[in-house]
Amino acid sequence: MHELSEWSSNIMDAQKIVVISAGLGTPSSSRLLADQLGDATARRAAGFGIEARVTTYELRDLAVDIANNFVTGFAAPKLAEAIEDVERADALVVVSPVFSASYSGLFKSFFDLIDNKALEGKPVLLGATGGSQRHSMVLDFAMRPLFSYLRARIMPTAVFAAPMDWGQSADGDLGGAGDLTSRLERAAAELAAELVHDGGASAAPKVATRPEDKSFEELLADLTSGR
Repeated sequence: MHELSEWSSNIMDAQKIVVISAGLGTPSSSRLLADQLGDATARRAAGFGIEARVTTYELRDLAVDIANNFVTGFAAPKLAEAIEDVERADALVVVSPVFSASYSGLFKSFFDLIDNKALEGKPVLLGATGGSQRHSMVLDFAMRPLFSYLRARIMPTAVFAAPMDWGQSADGDLGGAGDLTSRLERAAAELAAELVHDGGASAAPKVATRPEDKSFEELLADLTSGR
């Protein structure tokens, strides 16, 4: 009975990471990047002693339901499940291919269905894929503003992957793959650290360090402590 109780407690304490991929192809480089970011974050979280469960949604599988929702105002069961999972997640990994120097319409349409306040304070790791490195600006000029508007906590490191980032040249050179791995691992570590900050299974007690996170009493104490 004690073992069952302990198992139930661990399940309750597990942090939920929801991964959203807006890739359209099969296979999809956006899905590949999304999977690597989600897996790396779960692995980093485990290093902190936190169990993280990853749930992944491919928006192309929900495209018809998303379009119908705009017309009817009704979310089909699979779409409703995805929306609920995003709104209840402890952290998000979101990846979009680049279309016309921005995120895809499918990506934007899905997040238009999310309640405006549901992502407030939620840690979000941004990722994007495109045909060349010059498209990487989509992260700072399109995706960050969108999630800033939704008041999410956006990770400092965002990850862009172009075709050259995945491949290996004929002479065995990894090309950009090594750099992609380092960026991916750094971003995953940042998101995992946020799960610790938010009170993971074996995390230290949360202490507010940023002014915007502190109560009035804490701010007042800071102002008067030097007197």
